Amino acid sequence: MENTRMYADSLTAVPSPAPVPTDEPTPSAPMPATATPASSRRRLLWHLGEMAVAMIAGMLLLGPLWALAGAALGVGDALARPEIAALVMATNMTVGMTVAMRYRAHRWHAVGEMAAAMYVPFLLLLVPFWAGLIGADALMLGGHLLMIPAMVLVALRHRHEASAPVRRNRVVVALAHRWPAGLALLLTVDMWVDPGVLSPWTMLVLPGGYLVIGIARRTLGGRGVFATQLAGLAVWVALTLVAVLAGGRTADWLVAFGWLAHAGWDVVHHRNRRVVPRGYAEFCVVLDVALAAVMVLAILTTDA
Repeated sequence: MENTRMYADSLTAVPSPAPVPTDEPTPSAPMPATATPASSRRRLLWHLGEMAVAMIAGMLLLGPLWALAGAALGVGDALARPEIAALVMATNMTVGMTVAMRYRAHRWHAVGEMAAAMYVPFLLLLVPFWAGLIGADALMLGGHLLMIPAMVLVALRHRHEASAPVRRNRVVVALAHRWPAGLALLLTVDMWVDPGVLSPWTMLVLPGGYLVIGIARRTLGGRGVFATQLAGLAVWVALTLVAVLAGGRTADWLVAFGWLAHAGWDVVHHRNRRVVPRGYAEFCVVLDVALAAVMVLAILTTDA
């Protein structure tokens, strides 16, 4: 949560919340006393958002590995038990969170406290679960709900702490800057294992996301911007309705085409930096292309 993080080997100074490499290293320092409450809140929210994304990435990446390991070792049934599944999920989230926090140069004791915020809520609920007072769903839901205030408390406790020296290769820094693309690929892992075609109605999310974000960010006021977004909405609504009416293999091809075509829409917005953040556009273009490829694979490998 400090203003500046220092990466020793890449000599890259990265200001928070948006990391941008610079030519000259800047020594890390605590947050200035002149920082406004609003900027402090933004840093806190940004940090918590990063933690959430890192936790999701950890679950998406490590979840399939646990399933494969369980099947290979014959312990799949044990891993499926609610209490074990809860602790495995906490482990996956902790791994993702640890990588993100160390990349942001947080010290190990802060990482340890955030890891405790992942595990302790589930451990506390194991007693009433074993006593039969709550079920498996309550265990999972309650653990996640208790985790949120625990994470906030840890983040508040360390918000003014100076960053730790972290050595990092330039390749690692470059890959970390492409995290939206990596997250998009992680979201498609399950579909590559079991390819399928999405419902035509999912295409409504494509233009709808841009409109919602544009309204929230108040970025639809430029010349022709709002009209362009409405035109995009009309195109994908029409494509959705045609696919629903056509059905069958024709609908499958239309859905795959709709997702692939929207990747071009994403590229345009990524280049002109309008309406949505560039990270969102990068995430969308990779997700759209990957899902379109999965659906084409499903169509070609499925009998008509």
